[in-house]
Amino acid sequence: MTLARLAALHGVATAYAPTEDRTVTVPDATVIRVLAALDVDAATPDAVRRSLDAAETAARERLLPPALVLWLDAPPVLPGPLAGLPPGTEVRVITERGDEITGTPRWERLPPGVHRLEATTREGRTGASALIVAPARVPVPEGRGHGLLVQLYSLLSSRSWGMGDLGDLRELAGWAGRRLGADFLQVNPLHAAVPGTPTDPSPYRPSSRRFPDAVHVRIEDVPEYAYAPGYLTAEERAALDALLGRAAELREGVLRKGELIDRDAVWVLKRDALELLHRVPLAPARLAAYEEFVAGQGQALTDHATWCALAERYGTDRREWPDALRDPRSAGTARAREELAGRVEFHRRLAWLADEQLAATAAEARRAGMAVGIVHDLAVGVHPDGADAWAGAGTFAAGISVGAPPDAFNARGQDWGLPPWRPDALAASGYAPFRELLRALFRHAGALRIDHVMGLFRLWWVPGGETPTQGTYVHYDADAMLAVLALEAHRAGAAVIGEDLGTVEPGVRETLQRRGVLGTSVLWFERDYAGTGDPLPPEEWRADCVATATTHDLPSTAARLSGEHVDLRHRLGLLTRPLDVERAADDADVAGWLACLHSLGLLGDGDRAAGDARDEEEEIRAVYRFLCRTPARMVGVWLPDAVGDRRPQNLPGTWDQYPNWRLPVADATGRPVTLEELAASPRLAALMAVLRPPTAPPDAREV
Repeated sequence: MTLARLAALHGVATAYAPTEDRTVTVPDATVIRVLAALDVDAATPDAVRRSLDAAETAARERLLPPALVLWLDAPPVLPGPLAGLPPGTEVRVITERGDEITGTPRWERLPPGVHRLEATTREGRTGASALIVAPARVPVPEGRGHGLLVQLYSLLSSRSWGMGDLGDLRELAGWAGRRLGADFLQVNPLHAAVPGTPTDPSPYRPSSRRFPDAVHVRIEDVPEYAYAPGYLTAEERAALDALLGRAAELREGVLRKGELIDRDAVWVLKRDALELLHRVPLAPARLAAYEEFVAGQGQALTDHATWCALAERYGTDRREWPDALRDPRSAGTARAREELAGRVEFHRRLAWLADEQLAATAAEARRAGMAVGIVHDLAVGVHPDGADAWAGAGTFAAGISVGAPPDAFNARGQDWGLPPWRPDALAASGYAPFRELLRALFRHAGALRIDHVMGLFRLWWVPGGETPTQGTYVHYDADAMLAVLALEAHRAGAAVIGEDLGTVEPGVRETLQRRGVLGTSVLWFERDYAGTGDPLPPEEWRADCVATATTHDLPSTAARLSGEHVDLRHRLGLLTRPLDVERAADDADVAGWLACLHSLGLLGDGDRAAGDARDEEEEIRAVYRFLCRTPARMVGVWLPDAVGDRRPQNLPGTWDQYPNWRLPVADATGRPVTLEELAASPRLAALMAVLRPPTAPPDAREV
């Protein structure tokens, strides 16, 4: 019980309930290792008693916790520690802008922000806390809208360099807004990847979540490209022309020869091109804009660029770096930064160029009439050897990886290989790393999707070397995390979408809804689980969500309707039941949904006789008609669905057995489809016509 009390004080679970009727006890060894990652010694019974005494004494003597939340509800509710201060305690608030408020503040008049709160008792005890004053809810899109979901790398045009880029995204936004009436485009994370050969192609295991990856830059849209002939030598101009030719070969290899997207090859070409363009001087106005960007991003950008320069010289495995470089604040790192100043400057410039093109894409979406615009994606964590983990080492738990416990879909659990933030370090910093991350992502976002949004409440920590079954949950201050999220979203005027699929702790969805965070509802998972198990009627779906038919981790709608996804998983040895059993279950599932669509009048039999082939395109349109019957605020169309693509972009449980994150959008035959062909596709036009207004019941806007 002593270990359990110590664990509870630090938010470490000693048991968890995977289902309502089952509780699993966490091994003591796991609890001890997780506590050690929080610098809490629990290695022996004596150590547990000493650590418990220290923690309880600190709690008693602490006048204020590291962080407090004041929600600007009407009226605002004071955080418990404030209401419980001893009589006569003097309180002072220093706002973000440096204004000082003494005496008893009018709490409801405090501006939104993260302020410093100081308290002094009559006896002279003092305490200080970060006071997070936040709007009660994040902004929510007005009315009802629809949009496209796309993995940017998969969207190739006739101008791409072997994978989709920000020029392609800008074109898609302008076309979809004007021609399709789309209100948003949701893309995969565009975070900076860990360089190397091969690079991890997953956008969900980046080097940095703070800065975008320059591999997404459209080279020809860099303004210095137009002026390059006047500044480059003949040899350099020839080299740039050669890069264009090799880029065309990469593009044609994917679009015409069936080759996979090769991010590494694309980056080699773009890096070389950007090296050449870096020799072109910036015009005065652009130089001023660049210097403003560098100043605004501050130390975080310098750290990121320094890591990139060091990784070029020493590789991305930090265990092989000189000891003096493992600390970003060491004298050795400072010397290396001076020595590599040219490379550091180059990588700063790359971050700026990507940021510029993100801004241009967001502006085009607004000009095209999109109510929301670009929906960016925040991965749940970062690579353990990447820039963010290096620069913020003290904020991450050493020797720990984030994952998921065993469940009905994966009996072994999951280990995602991502180091988690320490909840104590976040609180002590006033949640500065989270605030700065959100601010960076909201710069050019109309909305932000948060992958595994349950991580704002708790994360499954797996000690290094252990299997995911030997992990446990560590809890975060969800109130503070949500307050920071609401504050930054409010400042950006952007909506927030939480990916809340899978196992969700009771009360989480309700809390997210109360704070205005939209959920994610996928058609195949929406059933009446408390009753018949039949498809959930559209009118019973929640309104505060993005409704869609599938995601990047799931089969396309064509593959789901045809059952081809079962055959794929069988070929790869991923089935947990015999093939005939899986097929029968899948056929029954599809039949149930088709019957539901028929019963609602969304899918007619037409003149089809018994035994005739089903009309796949009409069935897919019926699926999206169903989504339009729900009160969901946002309806998302998986772009590959619009052309009958059969393949998932990512197949969980595989690594080299399946080309995850390397497939272009393709038609039903597997032939890649360019952006220009998408824009001219009758099949896409017919599907998107389903979503044009009116797409909802008359009262949907009032839900």
